[in-house]
Amino acid sequence: MVSALLSGVLGLVRGKLIAHFFGVSGAVDAYTGAFQLPDTISYLLIGGVASTTFVKLLTQYENEGRQTEGDLALSNVLNVMTLVLSAGLVLAGIFAPQYVRYVLELRNPETAHLCVQLTRILLVNQLLGFAGGIFGSRLLVRKIFIYQAVQPLLYNGGIIAGAVLLHARFGVHSLAYGAVVGAFFGFFLTYVIGAYSIGMRWSPIFNLRDPALREWVKLSLPLMLGQSLVTLDPWIRNHFAGHTEGAISLMSYSRQLFNAPMNIIGPAAGAASLPFFASLWLKDKSAFNSAVNRSVSRLLAVSLLLTSVMIALAQPIIDVALRGGKFHGADASAAASLFVLFCYSLVFWASQNLYARAFYAVGNTLTPMISGTVVTVLSLPVYALLFRTHGIPGLVIASDIGIAAHMIALAVLLNRKGMVRVADLEWSELGKSSLAAILGGCAAAFSLRYLPQGTTFVTALLRLATGTAAWFVVVVVVLLLTRSALPAVVLRRKTKPASAAAPLIEASDAPDR
Repeated sequence: MVSALLSGVLGLVRGKLIAHFFGVSGAVDAYTGAFQLPDTISYLLIGGVASTTFVKLLTQYENEGRQTEGDLALSNVLNVMTLVLSAGLVLAGIFAPQYVRYVLELRNPETAHLCVQLTRILLVNQLLGFAGGIFGSRLLVRKIFIYQAVQPLLYNGGIIAGAVLLHARFGVHSLAYGAVVGAFFGFFLTYVIGAYSIGMRWSPIFNLRDPALREWVKLSLPLMLGQSLVTLDPWIRNHFAGHTEGAISLMSYSRQLFNAPMNIIGPAAGAASLPFFASLWLKDKSAFNSAVNRSVSRLLAVSLLLTSVMIALAQPIIDVALRGGKFHGADASAAASLFVLFCYSLVFWASQNLYARAFYAVGNTLTPMISGTVVTVLSLPVYALLFRTHGIPGLVIASDIGIAAHMIALAVLLNRKGMVRVADLEWSELGKSSLAAILGGCAAAFSLRYLPQGTTFVTALLRLATGTAAWFVVVVVVLLLTRSALPAVVLRRKTKPASAAAPLIEASDAPDR
């Protein structure tokens, strides 16, 4: 959680620098689109979640005291799939111009050419991320998260350093160079050091018939074949937005600001919860149900509260985080409108992460794959229709609708399989949080009426600070008056060692990276 908070701050700094140096432009469109083909190759060849599927396998080795066999299995998967992934990345580099032309459909030739160059630079990140994820799974099974916590800080730091030190000489290429450096230290080297520190040793083994390799492929294959909106949403939006110069970058800026709080409450606890979920499922399925519902309930409660303040203070948030340099007033207004639309989906983006982890923890990757693929296919005409009728805002609305359907589908499927009962969610707490969110949002919006108008950084910061303070006071008062358990959960300190089941419950108390 601390890492996610610091990473969110660095993410804001990164976005501020990119906006200041490059504004809403074709260069940022190219940079944003350049990540798409590397990510596509990663998901098609390794499911995009090497560590997620490997945690399930290594947990069994760990529980049975076969750590040496687990290390050999890990080394074999790493060696075999590195060769496969490398071949895929080489082909991706060759066919990058065709991908940019026919999938991204960037209409400006200069923007398209720049996107191809940046894509080829960023391809190496997938190899670093895969190898690091394999080593990182060894740490996750031991429930060691410090190395994973450092990862996003180093990655964001690399991009920031590239922007500051190299933008004048290399232009937008400086961001790609910084991303590669950040990926090497953050995604790869950090995990290698961590894995070796706990006794992991790599072996030059290469066995295509290894049962562990086959089991890993079996778990990962559904993730390779089927993709959900969690992955495809930005790709779909970029496909339609590529027709309009600057539209991709505008959505990217708004989405990055949305991601800052979302990544604090969502992926942090999601990643931390996976090994606990996997262990608990093998020992106590009733406690597994309770732990998942406890996690999701408190995650939803915090999401509702954050949604209210982000919507109420959207304009000062954008002004403080982005306005300045080549990012002008008209850009800020447009970005604020998109930011508000993104915020409506915070509860769905955050909670789907935990529901998916619940499936992965029991070794079931097929069900969420089928569900995610069906929702994605059904969502495609919605994106097309809303883009035709509402333009770029329509794409964000379609994104909200799609991710809501995805989260609800996962919850329903978990309930039908008897794994996680929806009825056991803390509905009373969700009601109290909803009331606090509504009143807190109104207080924040109302407070802005009595503050000076203006677009300077100081004025925007004053409006943001005052609105946040008003929201915070009202939210705390409402939660205390309604006797909500949320304040106590946030402030509670752990004072005794955890049992086998307790770590999951306590870790879940901090809302879901």
